[in-house]
Amino acid sequence: MSSESLAAFRNNRSNELRRLAEEHLQHDLNQSDRETLRSAARKVSTHATLGSLLGLGFGVYCAYRLRSMRLAYFKAFRAMEKPVEVKFADGRTAPVPDITPHIQPSKWGDFAAYFFFSIGGLFLGGETGFLTGTASAARTIGRDQESRERIEKAFRNYRIECAEEGGAAAGGSEQVPEHLWLDRRWLCE
Repeated sequence: MSSESLAAFRNNRSNELRRLAEEHLQHDLNQSDRETLRSAARKVSTHATLGSLLGLGFGVYCAYRLRSMRLAYFKAFRAMEKPVEVKFADGRTAPVPDITPHIQPSKWGDFAAYFFFSIGGLFLGGETGFLTGTASAARTIGRDQESRERIEKAFRNYRIECAEEGGAAAGGSEQVPEHLWLDRRWLCE
């Protein structure tokens, strides 16, 4: 199994696509369009970071609340009177084992609660932040109609060129025949 079989280790294709995107940014867009895209990208990043931090904090808070509730229930269970034996109808008695040590909160349970609640909060907050950042970035790009049209056109050209390069890479060194594309507009929608 080669390192190229895992997506995390494939660098060649991403470097080519990054170079292609930079070419389209430089040639198809003016300076104000590039600044608009950078501002939109910063908004997405900022929202995702803040959402992740808030989600992490919320996860830790929920784990703390769960731990304190478990501890309160355990203390109440330990303090109440428990039966020590059971009497059957035929007159015999059987002792009831004490289960208090088995339900006592442990450090491993606390660690698991904090860990999983933190991971869940991080995921939930990060994804929510990403969604709000994307919406904010879309509003930023959509403010100026002409700029938005230039950005969309550059993005369409980039997608077309990426698809053509991907098709060429799949077929070896040959170009993909035009009749196989049927209609290039599907890339632009």
